[in-house]
Amino acid sequence: MTAPSVCYTRGAALPAILQQRIAVLDGAMGTMIQRYKLTEADFRGTRLVDHPKDLKGNNDLLVLTKPEVISEIHRQYLEAGADIIETNTFGTTSVAQEDYGLEHLAYEMNVAAARLAREACDAFSTPDKPRFAAGALGPTPRTASISPDVNDPGARNVNFDTLRAAYYEQAKGLLEGGVDLFLVETIFDTLNAKAAIFALDELMEDTGERLPVIISGTVTDASGRILSGQTVTAFWHSVRHARPLAIGLNCALGAALMRPYIEELSKAANDTPISCYPNAGLPNPMSDTGFDETPEVTGRLVGEFASAGFLNIAGGCCGTTPDHIRAIAQKVSAYQPRPWGSKLFTDLGTDLVNEE
Repeated sequence: MTAPSVCYTRGAALPAILQQRIAVLDGAMGTMIQRYKLTEADFRGTRLVDHPKDLKGNNDLLVLTKPEVISEIHRQYLEAGADIIETNTFGTTSVAQEDYGLEHLAYEMNVAAARLAREACDAFSTPDKPRFAAGALGPTPRTASISPDVNDPGARNVNFDTLRAAYYEQAKGLLEGGVDLFLVETIFDTLNAKAAIFALDELMEDTGERLPVIISGTVTDASGRILSGQTVTAFWHSVRHARPLAIGLNCALGAALMRPYIEELSKAANDTPISCYPNAGLPNPMSDTGFDETPEVTGRLVGEFASAGFLNIAGGCCGTTPDHIRAIAQKVSAYQPRPWGSKLFTDLGTDLVNEE
């Protein structure tokens, strides 16, 4: 079955690829950055020598102060077989950067991060295997629907409009830097995700650009719910109006414990591609990566998801390395992608669809 040609202005080849094979997403950025043993001085560079707050651990900042590190990590994931790499922008909103006193650099950081990913993709792309840069929009350290104060259930440390404005600024920077798609990821609060979705819709309306959007939630415990209380199915119905290219789960429990929830999502979102990029098992501070699973174990578990017919996109989250992604790519290549219908594209409207 040939996918209808959606009038995306970027990433237009993705829908067809997701019907032909399981696409591979990259792995963790933080795990890889830790291997470089960077110091406070490395994070500051020459530009922020006198900044009043500690900056070590602000991995997003490295796109300005150590861009060669981020570029090298992108290249390693592409060499491992990734079709899609994420920009190093998980926390590059003004809301998140406020913790470091760097909210004024958020836009510049997003542009720089997107350009690094774009350059890496362009260097590895071939006609048979195009590579795609995904602009990563993380959840921020604040939550719009949960109180930070157990004594005041109505308290909030951020509101929808603040999040929407921050996500708009982030997405605009990513667009300027050259991303092919947007990835709203590690969603633990659906209201935060809705602010990101709203901002992306605004941006695409304002610019005339139309990029694919992938939405990925995170199940926080064995209850099978995200932190703001929704089941996987309820989460899907809360965001399906965004008509994402793919819906999925990432992070949290690792593949072994994620299986029932990715299966549930696969059944609920039957007309939409499914993505899954779990952690390398559960946290283990004694491990080199901080997580339990070796590449062989993670590859086998994600391969089982593919053999069960759950997946269209597979990759890794916390604790995964290029070796994990290489193992995942090898395993999923043996299986057909999960079938999905064209209803997603016909729902976009006749202005966005050209039936071939």
